Amino acid sequence: MAIPQVMSGVYLTQHGGPEALEWRDNIQVPQTGPGQVLVRVLAAGVNNTDINTRVGWYSSGVTGATDAVDQDVEAGGWGGALQFPRIQGGDLCGVVEAVGSGVTFQPGQRVTCPINLPRPRPGNPTGFIALGSEMDGAFAQYCLVEAADLYDVSASPLSDEEIAAIPCAFGTAENLLTRARVTSGQKVLVTGASGGVGLAAVQLAALRGATVWGVTSAPKAEVVKSQGAVGTFDRGAELPADMFDVVIDVVGGPAWAGLILALKPGGHYAVSGAIAGPIVQADLRDIYLRDITIHGCTHQAFEVFGRLVELINAGRVRPLISKTYPLRDIAKAQADFQSKAFPGKLVLIP
Repeated sequence: MAIPQVMSGVYLTQHGGPEALEWRDNIQVPQTGPGQVLVRVLAAGVNNTDINTRVGWYSSGVTGATDAVDQDVEAGGWGGALQFPRIQGGDLCGVVEAVGSGVTFQPGQRVTCPINLPRPRPGNPTGFIALGSEMDGAFAQYCLVEAADLYDVSASPLSDEEIAAIPCAFGTAENLLTRARVTSGQKVLVTGASGGVGLAAVQLAALRGATVWGVTSAPKAEVVKSQGAVGTFDRGAELPADMFDVVIDVVGGPAWAGLILALKPGGHYAVSGAIAGPIVQADLRDIYLRDITIHGCTHQAFEVFGRLVELINAGRVRPLISKTYPLRDIAKAQADFQSKAFPGKLVLIP
């Protein structure tokens, strides 16, 4: 089938509310250059990071929760100011349509890639750019990706929608667990445990042999347990002190001090989100006198996503998908996501 010259997709035209998302039927299909692959998008996941980027939450001037940004923002992307219009979408599952010179991928292969793409450079060995932030992403019919960033998932028994639910949530979770050195026999606490990253962290930590608890709302407790948790704590509940070897946090906010106290002396706290607010407060003595190690986790080493792809192709991980939507209904999908009514992942189909 011939590749069209134009495609449908969603432009982010500025930072703001859903009105900043513009459906277009006349977007130019990108052309492959050396080392590049044109991917036809089969499915794309909905994530906090896409909404955060839309509203400009990554700006240092924003100090509130992710659902409370009500100010004009100029530099609100992961890497500062975005170039508009931008096609967002950090969760990609697609099929190879065309390749540039020097590429070994073949048309027809099913592929995916991480959301944060390593770009080490002098003076910044953990440098990266983000799919859907510094480069166009998966909220369109086609997406242009560097071949070095792609992984073949043709052998996976998972559906296209399930694979599209994995890169951001499971990639982030696997990175958190890797950085915190989670091993068999440890006790692990996961915040935001009913969300995409949280459920992925529960599943992956249990797969490592850890004993896992989740922080979630009571109606979603059984969902969290179904993914491998042995127990849950209600949001806002006082947590037991000195219980956990590791805390995996994507929430932040007012509960932060209690998470630190819930760690055993010598414990590890790993964070990759702050949906309840990025400004936190705790007693530093509870950190240094108890030898707590804090890990800020965004950069992913190549082996992190490579290890995850092995699990995908072996069918050893499977995300929970609550609902799918046509890509044109992205505003509805993001509103449903922000409502927290659905556990797990929501997925868009172009």
